[in-house]
Amino acid sequence: MSRDLRATFDRAAATYQDARPDYPAELYADLLDVTGVTPSAHLLEVGCGPGKATLPLARMGFRITAVELGAALAAEARRRLAGFSGVSVITSSFEDWEPRDRFDLVYAATAWKWVDPEVKYAKAASLLTPGGHLAVWNADHAMPSDFDPFFTEIQKTYDEIGEGHDGPWPGPTPEEQDDPMAAEFDASGHFTVVGTKLYVWALRYTADEYLALLDTFSGHIAMEPDKREHLYRQIRRLLAARPDGRLTRHWSAVLTVGRRL
Repeated sequence: MSRDLRATFDRAAATYQDARPDYPAELYADLLDVTGVTPSAHLLEVGCGPGKATLPLARMGFRITAVELGAALAAEARRRLAGFSGVSVITSSFEDWEPRDRFDLVYAATAWKWVDPEVKYAKAASLLTPGGHLAVWNADHAMPSDFDPFFTEIQKTYDEIGEGHDGPWPGPTPEEQDDPMAAEFDASGHFTVVGTKLYVWALRYTADEYLALLDTFSGHIAMEPDKREHLYRQIRRLLAARPDGRLTRHWSAVLTVGRRL
């Protein structure tokens, strides 16, 4: 993954938390069930952003050390997590950070793909207690069979500006989507997969809400301004023609949990 792109998220620090979706409560319940961690455990989060996946676990009483590359995102996380004395936020890349502690669970939410593949599994394993776990999940755009036709319509604009979808359109459904994460865990030689699960949910967005979401995506942040402005005008035009002015975006997440070998 491009180091330039992974640094773009800091520019969305003020809006990321509210614009991005919350992960399903069921995901956290499954995470605790598979790993067996209780609030006495010490957790390490890699790439916490403004605290999207930190807050739910902090509210359960977990002690969490969170590492975040972006200074503005880390500052936003500290502000939002200020009421939790057991939570600390470190401004650093995961690759460069050298902690003294060991952890019962290392986890990353929509951040693991940005970490150096030559480093991340070996380092995560070295920071875990014996029998400790690594858990990874993302939030991706899902295309179930009943996806909103808005996305086919707006795809024409993406094609016009040279930002079109790779591969056939539409892509596979969430159930058909290839997920290489479990194989990656196993191939690392540091973890054995003990659980995977798919979650799919849908949210409704106004034009303003959807554009705020797009402003948190690396590709849109880095897009040339004239291309982005044209795209956003077309989104507003398409949604203004709808009776309620809204679209439905489906999300998917795959939770992958591995136990340290």
